[in-house]
Amino acid sequence: MPRRLLYVDDDRINLLLFEELCRVAGGLEMQGAASGEEALELARAFRPEVLVIDLHLPDTSGYALLAALRAEAGLAEVPAFLCSAEDPADVREAARAAGFDGCWAKPVDVGALLADLERLPPAR
Repeated sequence: MPRRLLYVDDDRINLLLFEELCRVAGGLEMQGAASGEEALELARAFRPEVLVIDLHLPDTSGYALLAALRAEAGLAEVPAFLCSAEDPADVREAARAAGFDGCWAKPVDVGALLADLERLPPAR
């Protein structure tokens, strides 16, 4: 059974690229959202097992969105990764403080992404 991943990014090209990455990697069922509001709505129905969130969204920050998603029943323990065009060295500490398990720079290093996902405990 594939692991469900919610990817949140307001750039439609990034959404398409990440969707293709998940397809090629296999074992991942991705749903994409372009805003915090859309992500919250989608998360309620999709019940993701991994969260990947852009730092800068049109209606919120990735930090605030993670807090809102964590407040959703059943998402408190879901692994989360910040994905940003910012230098990871500049946002890593804030990301960890906000509850992210890791931080990926855009464009995403496919090898690093797959290695991080492989280290996650099995989905429940």
